[in-house]
Amino acid sequence: MDERRDQPAARCAAADAKDRTPCEGPLVAATIIAADGSEITGCVRHSARRLASMDGTRLHPMAALLPWAVDIYCRAAELPPFAWQVGL
Repeated sequence: MDERRDQPAARCAAADAKDRTPCEGPLVAATIIAADGSEITGCVRHSARRLASMDGTRLHPMAALLPWAVDIYCRAAELPPFAWQVGL
């Protein structure tokens, strides 16, 4: 029997506890820098959701070298803040 079936899927650090959407892409796709200077590393989906939800956040400058940086910014621009609270 496969023991991994009983364990929940791994989640990135950027996923909010109330956000039930699965991670997309690498769990360490990009690092978000919050307005207070703290850093959160997450997958493509949850990094975009954090960007859309937290004032003053930005991608770490080194994210510009990553192929999915533009995707994260574009997704964030289309999302409402705290998208998981409205079912998105």
